[in-house]
Amino acid sequence: MWELSWDPVVSWLLGHGVRILFILAVGAGLWFCLRKFVPSLLHNAIKRTKGESKEGIKKRTDTLVGVLMGTGKVLIVLVIVFMILSEFDINITPILAGLGIAGIAVGFGAQYLIRDLIAGIFVILENQYRVGDVAKIADIAGLVEEVNLRKTVLRDLDGIVHHVPNGEIRVASNYSRHFSRVNLNIPVAYGEDLDHVIEVINRVGKELAKDKIFRPMIIGAPQVLRVDKFGDSAIEIKVLGETKPIKQWDVMGELRKRIKKAFDEEGIEIPWPHVKVYFGGSPANKGLACGACSQVNLPGSKFCSHCGAKLSP
Repeated sequence: MWELSWDPVVSWLLGHGVRILFILAVGAGLWFCLRKFVPSLLHNAIKRTKGESKEGIKKRTDTLVGVLMGTGKVLIVLVIVFMILSEFDINITPILAGLGIAGIAVGFGAQYLIRDLIAGIFVILENQYRVGDVAKIADIAGLVEEVNLRKTVLRDLDGIVHHVPNGEIRVASNYSRHFSRVNLNIPVAYGEDLDHVIEVINRVGKELAKDKIFRPMIIGAPQVLRVDKFGDSAIEIKVLGETKPIKQWDVMGELRKRIKKAFDEEGIEIPWPHVKVYFGGSPANKGLACGACSQVNLPGSKFCSHCGAKLSP
């Protein structure tokens, strides 16, 4: 009667099985070392960069950690798989050769993938943008949620997630590198005293920079740069200021609100586009001009259509 012998199995387990467990343990140890030491080593290396803020250092570190950890995980898994296959007496040389031939064949059809990988390397090395930055990439603006060698992931204000292949990036605009800027044009009526208007805007900007909530966001208080434009219905005044990265929209929203309130208190007009219509014809049909605002009204009108003043016939 045939009897099952466990001796070969035990012998194989004592030989190859122990080595397989050792390979798995080494792989787990390498992964643990990557997670334990790579972030701190990168942080210590990047913090020596001149002109980089603490927030910028953190973004740069997080981006590089994500890329290196992902690449390291793939390499560790591949090495472990090939070493375990060799323990099963599987010749991995033909496999490697086959992968090389397949890689050449696939390479002809994977030109875009190679382009994405090369572009991703330059994006990371040149520190064009990091995870947590607000950037415009391939005509898509949003918060950078992920950067790897193949693609960049953006989330826009509508919450839509965009996956942009790095090879498609021609121009990358970073809205939050080192600092951000308040850039506003404030329209005022042509009849206003510009010196008074500028004084009010500068006062509001200084008060905002001293506010306990907005003070940590502001680097340089918003102030008038120049009279920027003679518009169709208003004179536009350019206001600039510097803020912490990504905080410019919060500061500009509050600045607009405070300037509107200050203009109301000071009686400064923020005009809107309007058109004066003149009716031609015989003197009998000529419209009535308002004595208060010179608005021409329809014949027979008793009150001005612009300011509401009573019209004299």
